[in-house]
Amino acid sequence: MTLNWKKSFFILADIALGAYLLLAMTAFNEPDEQKFVCTEVDINIMDGQDDGFLGKTEIRDQLKKAKMWPQGQPMKEINIRKMEECISKNPFVDSVECYKTQGGKVKVNLTQRLPVFRVKADNGDDYYVDAQGGIMPNTHYASNQPVATGHISRSFAQKRLSRIGNHIMHHAFWNSVVEQVNVLDDGTIEMVPRIGDHIVYLGAPIDIPQKLDRLEKFYRYGLSMAGWNKYSYISLEFDNQIICKRKRK
Repeated sequence: MTLNWKKSFFILADIALGAYLLLAMTAFNEPDEQKFVCTEVDINIMDGQDDGFLGKTEIRDQLKKAKMWPQGQPMKEINIRKMEECISKNPFVDSVECYKTQGGKVKVNLTQRLPVFRVKADNGDDYYVDAQGGIMPNTHYASNQPVATGHISRSFAQKRLSRIGNHIMHHAFWNSVVEQVNVLDDGTIEMVPRIGDHIVYLGAPIDIPQKLDRLEKFYRYGLSMAGWNKYSYISLEFDNQIICKRKRK
């Protein structure tokens, strides 16, 4: 059998060329991280900043304080898992995801815990409660959340106030109207609205959405015509009733 050297040479040349092209395409599609540094950090607070306390500057400062700010660092040396662990320690962060992109960028996507009440209890407690019933520390940030005062234990805030606050926050009308709720010694609730000059007695902290629906109709079709300052006290304690106390002249 005669070996065809010419044919073998072309076969080997084709194999070598194919391997070279494969390596070249791989190198082109997957750039070596060692050649790149981080040129930009994109922080995205996915649920917005209007209702919470977090801002991009705070996240940046937190990473810088922990010496984990990636901008200017080699991409290969950036540990995104440690960045996530660092940001997760912020008491106002709910979830966080960090990842690298081709071209030297690091993306930070996070969601924040949204407070529904600032609690200023008569036992001296001062904190925020979020929509899931979590306790959030007091902060230097200004807040538009309604204030809850009175006889409030942390258990009451987590189980009762968080549900009431969550309903108020997601209701366009009440989110703009409710200024304060006050918890009495027997666990019943009063509400101070931003409109009118009266107190609303909600009674026991049950069926709050139904009670507020009744009150909204009374506001729209009753007080708006009779006058917002006609009554000093409005009670929604009993089903299908609204009891009003006329203001003394």
